[in-house]
Amino acid sequence: MENKKNMFDMSPRKKGDKPNPFRFNLYWMYGLIFVMLIALYMTNDTAGSKDLDWTQFQKYVKENTFKDITVYNQKRMAEATVKADKVATVFQDMDPSKIGPSPKVYVKIPSADKFSDFYDKAVEENQIDTQLRFEEGEDLFWSFLVSVGPFVLIILIWFFLMRRMSGGAGPGGGGVFSVGKAKAQLFDKDNEHKVTFKDVAGLAGAKQEVEEIVSFLKNPEKYTELGGKIPKGALLVGPPGTGKTLLAKAVAGEANVPFFSLSGSDFVEMFVGVGASRVRDLFRQAKEKSPCIVFIDEIDAVGRARGRNASMNSNDERENTLNQLLTEMDGFGSNSGVIILAATNRADILDKALLRAGRFDRQIHVELPDLNERKEIFGVHLRPIKIDETVDTDFLARQTPGFSGADIANVCNEAALIAARNGKKFVQKVDFMNAVDRIVGGLEKRTKITTAEERRSIAIHEAGHATLSWMLEHANPLVKVTIVPRGKALGAAWYLPEERQITTKEQLLDEMCATLGGRAAEELFLGKISTGASNDLEKVTKQAYAMVVYFGMSEKLPNLNYYDSTGQEWGFTKPYSEETAKLIDNEVQRIINEQYERAKRILSEQAEGHAKLANVLLENEVIYTEDVEHIFGKRPWISRSQEILEAQEKEKALEQEEEKEKEEKESTTPDTQADNSGLADNGSTTDTGQQDPA
Repeated sequence: MENKKNMFDMSPRKKGDKPNPFRFNLYWMYGLIFVMLIALYMTNDTAGSKDLDWTQFQKYVKENTFKDITVYNQKRMAEATVKADKVATVFQDMDPSKIGPSPKVYVKIPSADKFSDFYDKAVEENQIDTQLRFEEGEDLFWSFLVSVGPFVLIILIWFFLMRRMSGGAGPGGGGVFSVGKAKAQLFDKDNEHKVTFKDVAGLAGAKQEVEEIVSFLKNPEKYTELGGKIPKGALLVGPPGTGKTLLAKAVAGEANVPFFSLSGSDFVEMFVGVGASRVRDLFRQAKEKSPCIVFIDEIDAVGRARGRNASMNSNDERENTLNQLLTEMDGFGSNSGVIILAATNRADILDKALLRAGRFDRQIHVELPDLNERKEIFGVHLRPIKIDETVDTDFLARQTPGFSGADIANVCNEAALIAARNGKKFVQKVDFMNAVDRIVGGLEKRTKITTAEERRSIAIHEAGHATLSWMLEHANPLVKVTIVPRGKALGAAWYLPEERQITTKEQLLDEMCATLGGRAAEELFLGKISTGASNDLEKVTKQAYAMVVYFGMSEKLPNLNYYDSTGQEWGFTKPYSEETAKLIDNEVQRIINEQYERAKRILSEQAEGHAKLANVLLENEVIYTEDVEHIFGKRPWISRSQEILEAQEKEKALEQEEEKEKEEKESTTPDTQADNSGLADNGSTTDTGQQDPA
């Protein structure tokens, strides 16, 4: 016989089950209770009962006040229903809004016989039409239901709510009585959306390190036979959006093992002891599913170094949770088959006990993608997008330095939205450029009203940046300059930052000089300065302080670093004296002043080109690299990105030549062998061929 599924079944559906259209909802219960209360109120015609004494009751009976009277013999009590036109007389001392259409009155009677005699006499003398009936007693069942029913209903509702709150009424099981349960999401090997290393573009170094973890899970005997121990955990460290979570899922997908995923903030709750309880429950579930991977995202939420919280309370809930996590990581052996992966972008603030050997044995750095990795990431995210032939992944990768994988995904999505908004059938190169501009600079605001004087000031400012970035060897190459307001800025310039591994003092000074070009151009060519350079000044000041305090690049404080490596920058003391602080300020001011004077000197030498550039910018509102090159000529230096691309092209060309030579050798080798065999069979042929015809 076919099993019928309960319409109120709230258990999670299995794969392949059809969705249940009659799935129960808690709000149905709320609505049902509300409807019942309204129905009781509207159908309660007898609301507003009243007790009378025997004398009053006799008076009302003689005045034909009641519609009917019921006498209960055993209780020696009578119940009478008041006529509608007599309600105001009987209940004159009560609020009319609280009285139903057919209210009742109750009275204690001497006896049933005496009441019968009184009624017969009243009918005879006053001609009343009140109906009279006698009953031995009330309906016990109805009386019991009325008195006990509401309490039973409340108890049933209470049990239902407690079941819901304890997590038994639905998948996931969250609630007051399940606060100690771990909130980890489980992705098992049968999951449809399985992630593998093929889905992870770039991250070549990180993937190489985590592949060993996959090997541990697939073939642990290979390592344990030699006496080695499988590492208990690995910490993924890197900026947000670089693919740490995706990489952890790929490890689980490649190893074909269950994957528990949760955030560090999921451990901490408003109740004391909940975090430690959830840690215990998480590791209990992991041991039951072993071999498996437990992934804790943003572990710094619970793994922050102890004793640094501003409340100065060393026994708070977060630290209890951390202590339990440390205990659990020590509790299971190296052969348990459970590997802990965690991700953070603040490894410097994690507790040292969490990072020691035996807990998180390895730190895997997941950095921002370089040029080649960005090209791979664009290739992944461009697959579902309809693009035309103008879209070039090499160009897009060069235009997005410093972008994470999440940023690149956002660029692709934004470009598709822009193309759809403009009614295009394909996404073009210009859509991607507009998407990058929107993400970096904000939404374009062409409706913002600016005066002619403001537009000229903005054009001269931005042209100053463009001129200096073109004339300085180590300044970032210019991509685009606009005076169209974007976001909070009235104008903006886009550069192509060099992807350097190390930065020299000369490179930092050139960048500072180019950044000060806007303020210098205002002073030189307008004779006055404005607030438009506030962001530039902030950037330059930070760079100068970094050069003096962190990099030891000043003349009076060379080779010194004043960075507080203890990680307690929130303290009230500085790692240097007041005299040194004054010297640092003087050095910073000297460096900035020197670069400002240098910027003015270069702009004075290139005044004609700067004026042309500003006029083109005023006329077109946007200028590109080609416009600057047309005015100043080709830049004598090539960018690092161009160097990388040229080196890659040379490597590809060499590889192609080697492959071509290899193919030629392979194709000629069989023919040569055949010729040699032929010569061996006819040895005289060679001699004959070499003889003189004479």
